[in-house]
Amino acid sequence: MPNRNGFTLIEVMVALAVFSLAVLALVRLEGATARGAGLVEETTVAGLVARNVALDALTGAEPPPAGLVTGSEANGGRNWNWTRRVSPAGDPRVVRIDVAVQDLRGQTRGSVTMIRPPTPPAALPQPPGATPTPNATSTPPGGRR
Repeated sequence: MPNRNGFTLIEVMVALAVFSLAVLALVRLEGATARGAGLVEETTVAGLVARNVALDALTGAEPPPAGLVTGSEANGGRNWNWTRRVSPAGDPRVVRIDVAVQDLRGQTRGSVTMIRPPTPPAALPQPPGATPTPNATSTPPGGRR
């Protein structure tokens, strides 16, 4: 019986085939991870754009008009199209503000819904004897700051 030292050519070829399959699987996994990270970033930025548009409508001095408004905004190095719909919320004290953000391919990537009063808030009345002064600072009791 001959003494065998080392591997046969067939054994080396099978080992290389198994190794190459494992490397291909790792390369595909890396590609999927990179695509997933890009999608997460895109969704996050689109959500921020939706929130910014909704907050503009929420914090404006005048309430937004009812109906559909569209626009575009640049954020995160990309251009985004947004749609804002203001509609009754079922309670006459509030309106519903729905914002959807689409990428340039038209796919919705982020959305947000907020509510706000349909009319501007009334100014708070001044206490009796108080005179309104712009940029006034108040002194706490005891006269110290």
